[in-house]
Amino acid sequence: MKRRSFVRLAGALGCSLALAGVVAGCSNTTTTAEGSAAAGSDTGSAAAQQVELQVFAANSLEKAMPEVEDLYTEKTGVTFADTQYRGSGDLVEQMTAGAQVDVLITASSGTMDDAVEGSLVDESTRTNMFVNDLVIVAAQDSDVQINSLEDVANVEGNIAIGEPGAVPAGRYANQSLASVGLYSSDTGQDGAYADSIASRVNQAQSVGNAAQYVASGDCTIGFVYSSDVYRYDGLKVVYTVPADSHSAIVYPGAVSANSENPDVAADFIDFCMNDEDALAIWAEYGFELSEE
Repeated sequence: MKRRSFVRLAGALGCSLALAGVVAGCSNTTTTAEGSAAAGSDTGSAAAQQVELQVFAANSLEKAMPEVEDLYTEKTGVTFADTQYRGSGDLVEQMTAGAQVDVLITASSGTMDDAVEGSLVDESTRTNMFVNDLVIVAAQDSDVQINSLEDVANVEGNIAIGEPGAVPAGRYANQSLASVGLYSSDTGQDGAYADSIASRVNQAQSVGNAAQYVASGDCTIGFVYSSDVYRYDGLKVVYTVPADSHSAIVYPGAVSANSENPDVAADFIDFCMNDEDALAIWAEYGFELSEE
């Protein structure tokens, strides 16, 4: 997958594409609710200040997203409801049940496909926002060494893996294990673990839970995203899983089909990917911008 560093991209941006008036002299402006260019004023337009967005975001975005949302509020006056951070499958299930949402960002193309097929999002707004790597982590003071996926079978202690039905990181982990015969389904779901690890796999309800299992000592190793090492203290990467052993890790974003503020929701997605201050935040937490 093609990717580019947020830091490199941020340095190349001559004008912020956030909203009108953020940088004097930028020729292209983006408007908020009711066509108001809010970022350029000290107080923001009254229309923008009345908009509150509800974001549903993959659990791995839990640390970076609040900072980006605060930045957007500072620049536009738009506020946010209690952003929901859960496994991507759980988020789609909540939307299917009727949850009012403005923006959905998942941690896999498959879960966004489910949202599209269920008419839960406006497919025309779908865009690949971020990419990530799958890694195996251990506690900071651990002496565990892993040089290949086969070594997972020889690790003493429990292994944290996200529940594959709801947690994309769990599916990616299972796909990688299937590539070396430690899981029976190359789809990453509906399979069985090899006898050498089956009794030691602890399934987590989110990738964050998997990281916490390792940090707390409940598990010796865990499969998480590289960005999760920035989210939790006491973890270290002991192995980066080969990208060709699992599906590409991509975070698609889209505007919800039932959004009451679709234009502002679309603007927020654009802001996440183009505002240079937002890009610096994503980079700090280990995310990279997708070029696809």
